[in-house]
Amino acid sequence: MKYAVPAVLAVSLGLSLGLAACAEPIDESNDGSDLTELDTATTDGEEEALARAVDSGDFGELQLGAKIVGPQGPEPTGTLSTPEGNFADIRSYVACPAGMDPCDPANAPEGTVFTYVHVVHPGEDNDPSTGSGEGNDSSDIEIANAFKMTQPAYGFTGVAGYSHAEALSAAGAKTRVVITCGEDDNLVWTINPGEGGDQWEQAEPLTFYWQSTLPPSGPQEAYAIQANRTTATGPGPFPAPNDEVMNACRVPANNG
Repeated sequence: MKYAVPAVLAVSLGLSLGLAACAEPIDESNDGSDLTELDTATTDGEEEALARAVDSGDFGELQLGAKIVGPQGPEPTGTLSTPEGNFADIRSYVACPAGMDPCDPANAPEGTVFTYVHVVHPGEDNDPSTGSGEGNDSSDIEIANAFKMTQPAYGFTGVAGYSHAEALSAAGAKTRVVITCGEDDNLVWTINPGEGGDQWEQAEPLTFYWQSTLPPSGPQEAYAIQANRTTATGPGPFPAPNDEVMNACRVPANNG
């Protein structure tokens, strides 16, 4: 499979945050079509981090097939929380490639790529029929700066992204969303609005996606949001652990 970057290597969230914060300011005369892309490195350190980043696809351009229907239906919901309260709703689904309907992993052809989609809603969506609904909620989310996995991205193909339109709406024209591989071979989406930008905050849903050669084994405690200086975790569809299949986050640097 062809990758959009020459290599993908584990990089810490702190490094990605620094990269996002130091990115070159955007020309505000731009029409907005590429304002959520990170494509400029101004220091040696940024060049090294940029080489480790995963190229960002746009969820709005994806062509997907049918969704997997599991025990909780096609779109299981949950919360990202701490013992102190709930910090976000998460609604997820896994889809087969375009044209596959139904999406049944048991009968899917060899080589099928599954797209994992996660809609993260900081501060919950206040709908009792979804996510956590009523309950012990967190205080108002003033800033959410990352969504990430808490387990290795088993079967990761190197393709991941987010909704560019939602990021632009939520965090403004100067936002940067940087996707990197974490030190545990997991994926991290870092959201940084840039100087003078808005924040990703309360009641602003943002859609993230990634692709794997492995189907989900069911909802697992595998996802987290960093919000209000706290890491809140929760469930979502995730593959069963399998270190025998490719995980693009383990590809060595400069492995042309």
